[in-house]
Amino acid sequence: MMDWTDSLDRRFLRLITKRTLLYTEMVTAQALIHGNVESLLAFEPIEEPLALQLGGGEPDLLAKATRIASGRGFAEINLNVGCPSDRVSAGRFGACLMTEPDTVAACVAAMAGATDLPVTVKHRIGVDETDHYDDLHAFVAKVADAGCRTFIVHARKAWLSGLSPKENRTVPPLRHDVVHRLKADFPNLEIIINGGLLTLDDALEHLGPLDGAMIGRAAYETPYILAGADTRVFGAAGTIPTRGEIVEGLAELAAEVVAEGIPLARLTRHVLGLFHGCPGAKVWRRMLGEDARLPEWNGPAAPELVRKAAAAVPEELCGERPDT
Repeated sequence: MMDWTDSLDRRFLRLITKRTLLYTEMVTAQALIHGNVESLLAFEPIEEPLALQLGGGEPDLLAKATRIASGRGFAEINLNVGCPSDRVSAGRFGACLMTEPDTVAACVAAMAGATDLPVTVKHRIGVDETDHYDDLHAFVAKVADAGCRTFIVHARKAWLSGLSPKENRTVPPLRHDVVHRLKADFPNLEIIINGGLLTLDDALEHLGPLDGAMIGRAAYETPYILAGADTRVFGAAGTIPTRGEIVEGLAELAAEVVAEGIPLARLTRHVLGLFHGCPGAKVWRRMLGEDARLPEWNGPAAPELVRKAAAAVPEELCGERPDT
C-alpha cells in the first residue's frame, strides 16, 4: 500500500471508522535511520490506533528503527514479510525472507528487544517453491519462538519471478483454508487473515475462528465498506455514518489540509471511491480528481468543491444509512 495509505488517506478513513486499526505505508529501516524521521513518522492523533509497518532484513537496523519509532504513539510495529515487488526483494526484505525463517526470527527478536510495543509480522502462505504447509508451519513456529504473537497472513503464495506485484495479488489462488488451519495448529497465537476480502461481510465470516481480518485495497478503492466496522465488529454505540455525513467531514478536512499548505489533490485522490457504484460517482471522481488541481479550489473554496462534487449523487444515497 505504498503511496496509498499516507496520513491524508488515514485522516479521511477516520471519518468512516474510528476503531479499525490502520497501517502506515511500509517504511524501510534504513530510510528511518538515515532519513527525515519527523516526516516519515508524522501522523495526527485522529489517526490512532495506528500500526507502523517496517521493511528490512537486518536485525540491528530493524532494532534501531524500532527504537526510533517507539514512544511516538504507534499501537504496534509490524514487519512486512509479504511484499513481492522486485525492488523490495532486491533489498533482501519482503516476501523473499519467508525462505529465511531464522533471519526473520532474529529480526523479530531484535525488534522486540527494542520496544515494549507488540511486534507483529505480515507474510504470505508461501513463496515460489517453498509453499508446502509444513514450510509455513515451521516459519510461524520459528518466528513465534522469537517473540511474535500476532501474524497477519495473506492467503496467497507469492511468486517472486514471473509475476508482477499486481499479478501476485490476483493470480496465485486464495487459500483461506490454510490460514484457518494455521490457527487450529497455533491456538495461542493471534492469526489475522488478509487477501480477497472485499466487503465487511467477507471479513466477518472469518471472525470467531480467526482473531481478525485485514482489508487492504478494497478499503482504499471502496472505503465505504468500512462504515459499519465500529458497530458491527467493535460493538460501539451510535449509528453508522452516511455518505453525506462523511462528505461534510471531508469538506472540513479539505479546509484543514489547504490551510496547512497541502495541495487539495493530495487529499482528494484518496476519496474517489466513496461513491463507488452509485449514480453520479463518475462526476464525483472527475471533479475531485481533476478540478481539485485548479488554483481556485486550493484556498477557502476547497470545502465547496467537495460539496459540489457530492451534489452529483442522488440526495437519498447521500443520506442512506446501512443496516447494522
